[in-house]
Amino acid sequence: MNQRYKLATVFLVVLIDLMGFGLVLPLLPFYAKEFQASAVTVGLLYSVYSFAQLIFSPIWGSYSDRVGRRPIMLLSTFGAVIGYVMFGLANSLFILFASRIIAGIMGGNISTAQAYIADITSEGERAKGMGMIGAAFGIGFVIGPALATGLIHESFYGFIGRFGFPETAALLQANKFMLPGFFAAFMSLLSFLLVLVKLPETVDTSADTSRREKRHSVFTPTFWKKLQQYSHADARGILISLLIAFFVLTFGQSTLYSAFPLFSEQELGMTAQEVGVQFFWIGLIAVFIQGYLIRYLTHWFQEEHVFLVGCGLMAVGMGLIPLADSVWTLAAYLGILAVGHSLNTPTIMSLISQESGEESYGAVMGSAQGLSGLGRMVGPTWGGFLFAYAAGLPFYINAVIIASLFYVGIRIKQNLRPNK
Repeated sequence: MNQRYKLATVFLVVLIDLMGFGLVLPLLPFYAKEFQASAVTVGLLYSVYSFAQLIFSPIWGSYSDRVGRRPIMLLSTFGAVIGYVMFGLANSLFILFASRIIAGIMGGNISTAQAYIADITSEGERAKGMGMIGAAFGIGFVIGPALATGLIHESFYGFIGRFGFPETAALLQANKFMLPGFFAAFMSLLSFLLVLVKLPETVDTSADTSRREKRHSVFTPTFWKKLQQYSHADARGILISLLIAFFVLTFGQSTLYSAFPLFSEQELGMTAQEVGVQFFWIGLIAVFIQGYLIRYLTHWFQEEHVFLVGCGLMAVGMGLIPLADSVWTLAAYLGILAVGHSLNTPTIMSLISQESGEESYGAVMGSAQGLSGLGRMVGPTWGGFLFAYAAGLPFYINAVIIASLFYVGIRIKQNLRPNK
């Protein structure tokens, strides 16, 4: 199987899985409010997923270096099926939290897919390969929220009733989040079948595995010792700076997930469907930039320059969101933020992979995903906590935090290309 076919297959696997993720993401705050959840509780609902992923993603990544990428991707996609079914059947806040925890435990799909791409691409092609993962995120955020908007719309239930299933329509209408959960489970099941049937293994499991680095949870001392080892082994001191920057970017972006729907509902009176359309818009931008434009930008410009521009746009867009006074101005500010995020994510992942050794691809990607998970764990709760004090506070503070990455970006540039 040639490289292009492998890349296309892993892209489809991640895309189908993320369509389900994008489907439930904009619904979570509104679903939680069905059970009288506060702003902080909504933030915690996002955070528990990342908390579980934070613990288990490095573990699954370590196993993927030893037993292969396919078994871990099969396990994670099937686990997502269970989590989404629970999401659809949730009749209490406890079950809703449990569904997100299970999905987080089995959330090793993305880091393993990134390691898979690192296995089959050269350094020169890696930004393009990582951009495909970003494009899968983007398309997932395009199709997922669009599906969510349609599946919870009143006219859809009327269509089901007119089609000859009035009892089913009444059941779904009584719990309008049931169908999105079941559909997301179906998406993950398709992803599972695609890995099972079409995706070849890239890890030689018959080789000596003792030299491959194991991944550890971010809550263990070993994880931080490994980061120190990476730092000592890296004469230029770039890898740790890149990992810290990746954490900060994820932290800033994840704050948006909890604070943005709450802001949209409280300040602009938007519904779940309208919030889903905004996520759809963010996804369109990510698809265009990460799926198409990034390959040309990284060819014309140095990756660290693209990263710096992305950080600047992301900080500006984040800081402008509280100033939105209509759906259209909100879409414009979100667009600026989405362009920035779509520029800096694939470039920083490419730079991280280039600074890691071949036998440590999985371990370094797992460490990056662990720190990213830490950001996604803290960010939503942080956003909900700040939102409880003032609607614009989470956006202003995170704009400043993201802007601080200019220092990291300049330091990376100086160490990578000191003579330029």
